[in-house]
Amino acid sequence: MKDEGMIFGIRAVMEAVQSGKEIDRLLVKKDLQGDSVRELLALLKERGIHCRRVPPEGLNRITRKNHQGVIAYVSEVTYHRLENVVPSLFEQGKDPFLVLLDGITDVRNFGAIARTCECAGVDALVIPSRESVTVNADAMKTSAGALNLLPVCREHSIRGAIRFLRDSGVKVVAASEKAAVNYTDITCDVPVAIVMGAEDSGPAPENLRICDETVKIPQYGAIASLNVSVAAAILTYEVVRQRNLKKSTTQK
Repeated sequence: MKDEGMIFGIRAVMEAVQSGKEIDRLLVKKDLQGDSVRELLALLKERGIHCRRVPPEGLNRITRKNHQGVIAYVSEVTYHRLENVVPSLFEQGKDPFLVLLDGITDVRNFGAIARTCECAGVDALVIPSRESVTVNADAMKTSAGALNLLPVCREHSIRGAIRFLRDSGVKVVAASEKAAVNYTDITCDVPVAIVMGAEDSGPAPENLRICDETVKIPQYGAIASLNVSVAAAILTYEVVRQRNLKKSTTQK
């Protein structure tokens, strides 16, 4: 059965997965047993879909309908693969411009970032498949329709995405308040990807270590940090500024 972006019931969820629907989140009741459950779990493993085991009361709070211990949330969009997007951009003669979101879980920030990225001509957003925002109805609304236009790549991990981008010739720049270099002091009029992390922690340390550069946005007030969507907008438009400057210089 389906209800406002949810599919529940073992067979219904299996049919959705088999038909190729994008599953954002899948919840399975703890200790749920049986042949049909084993069949579902095998299918999820085959398709690389992660499920989270939750107590029955958690599922019952979501819906009182006969969910049979399984609830899936269907994505509002079709996700893209980074391994397809980046080569396609190079083939078109473009310098790829991507934004990676590491550990961001607030859908309003996600929607606001997507809106800025679409306006700035970013080629794709990249999110991890776990512990991250997804393209749900709230994110779509906050993005003012941008998520209908901007490709979103959902990758196994941000770390893997960073490695792939660097191997592909894309410069990866992470935002960190602990960085020593200001964001205006680096060159980003090249193929580039910006990594933004959660407001309280920033990008994961293991991801920062493998980026090409880390930059900070200088702050002169008393508040500790900028909202992540605002910080993303500042860095995104620095790329736009540098690219426009390069273009105007070349045309002279």
